[in-house]
Amino acid sequence: MSKGFRPKKALLKRVKITGRGKLFRRQTRMNHFNAKDTGEGTRHKRRQSLITKADEKAVRQLLPV
Repeated sequence: MSKGFRPKKALLKRVKITGRGKLFRRQTRMNHFNAKDTGEGTRHKRRQSLITKADEKAVRQLLPV
């Protein structure tokens, strides 16, 4: 018996879906070695980043959007 559509829980933890359906992710290279970055670089990493159009289709197939 099929259980229907099951969204990928790991992806749900890493992606934020806005009210209008845009997909955001966190910046890369944020784990460690951040002391080397300039202040501008550190502030830039705090912002959420929009998922590109090329990747958006693949991500949406795995999410309940």
